[in-house]
Amino acid sequence: MRIYGNRQLKTLPGLETRPTPARVREAVFNIWQGAIAQCRWLDLCAGTGAMGAEALCRGASLVVGIDIKGKACSIMQQNWQYVAQPEQTFQVVRGNVVGRLKTLADQQFDRIYFDPPYASDLYNPVLEAIAHYQLLADQGELAVEYSPNYWTPQPITPLEICRQKVYGNTALAFYRLRGKDESFDP
Repeated sequence: MRIYGNRQLKTLPGLETRPTPARVREAVFNIWQGAIAQCRWLDLCAGTGAMGAEALCRGASLVVGIDIKGKACSIMQQNWQYVAQPEQTFQVVRGNVVGRLKTLADQQFDRIYFDPPYASDLYNPVLEAIAHYQLLADQGELAVEYSPNYWTPQPITPLEICRQKVYGNTALAFYRLRGKDESFDP
């Protein structure tokens, strides 16, 4: 798999993880262009860390990734070491995403990317945990990757949907804090 700057990342063989398609990855970074440099990025159900690696390549100051699979976390660590600059910080966290979010309760993130297994029941519990632990910064955004066949986005107080995009069988719902950045036009 190649990312920004034509960098080659390690991946897991087989279907153990489902990487975000290149077209979707590019779309997310085009939508968020100008907001990545120096941002604090949280990558949930990160797999081998392609989205976090892309954020590092584009200048994020901090990237935190959570995944339940040990092999994926090991490759994520290697991928992020490969692309990170000395002034950047990253952390790989292994464990159940809902349970591990509590450990981040004292932090806020400018950009959060959440890409669970499409057929999982993680969507609402993770969004509720993000809201409960106040992980999204005031002017931040959260993108949720999903299949319309398995999940339908809905607001979860205080998170509101600010835009939605569909790329074939993959869809994205973008959330922000309700009442923040009122000048934004979805």
